[in-house]
Amino acid sequence: MADAQVIPLRAADREYAEAAADDPRPGWEDTVADVLAFARRRLLGDYQVDEFGFDAELTDEVFLRLLRPVYEKWFRVEAIGLDHVPGDRGALVVANHSGTLPWDALMTTVALHDHHPARRHLRMLGADLVFRTPVLGPLARKAGHTLACNPDAERLLTAGELVGVWPEGFKGIGKPFRDRYKLQRFGRGGFVSAALRTGVPIVPCAIVGAEEIYPKLADIKPLARLLGVPYFPVTPLFPHFGLLGAVPLPSKWYIEFGEPIETSGYPEGAADDPMLVFNLSDQVREIIQQTLYRLLAQRTNVFLG
Repeated sequence: MADAQVIPLRAADREYAEAAADDPRPGWEDTVADVLAFARRRLLGDYQVDEFGFDAELTDEVFLRLLRPVYEKWFRVEAIGLDHVPGDRGALVVANHSGTLPWDALMTTVALHDHHPARRHLRMLGADLVFRTPVLGPLARKAGHTLACNPDAERLLTAGELVGVWPEGFKGIGKPFRDRYKLQRFGRGGFVSAALRTGVPIVPCAIVGAEEIYPKLADIKPLARLLGVPYFPVTPLFPHFGLLGAVPLPSKWYIEFGEPIETSGYPEGAADDPMLVFNLSDQVREIIQQTLYRLLAQRTNVFLG
């Protein structure tokens, strides 16, 4: 199998998008032909990745196709405020994290690709555990994601990419059900420093619905330590029902993107001011929390919306 061609950031994404836009794919014959052509390109290495390993064609033709039915039919996601997300420059999307497994990050990716006018790919910053995990790590790289560190974030943002970060980390995704929709601490504000250094806007994002997919009732800490994971959840269905318990409950989701917070007006060196970084991080956190409260007040039923 030949190696893929490595080209600069965004170039692979643009070239694949242009080719896809010219292909109307009207019938099943064309679909079969597309699948065969896709397989041939993969075998021959006739595809492109950027310097982070992002494979736009694989992401669109495989990963997003698999996630789309979950987004549209299972969680019935409604994306709000997509016009607040820039279409032609770098930006940092900052969202709340919840749900025991990171379905919220995946659904945000589908929302921005399928429903944003510019069909943007979200380049997520993930914990090192993701990239140390066999199979999952290489797949995450292929989908365009990278380690949650400032150098990588700044390179992506400088190149005009849309970058996603979930500052609560495992504290948010693994919190018990009784603490649902209560934002956890946002760490040391590294995401704010990256935005300030690159002058990109910060887009707060609030996600409602993920908290109910796996209500976490308890945590088997000894088993978590044995497996080397942050927590081992006990939900109403897992682990009692085995793999069936791993099926998320079909809650109704809302993903709202708030007005961007511009950072280009701050003076040079602002990213090195810890008080400024803390205040801006706290501002983003408060916007997300208040948006969550508003969306929850409007919701009448967890599963019907």
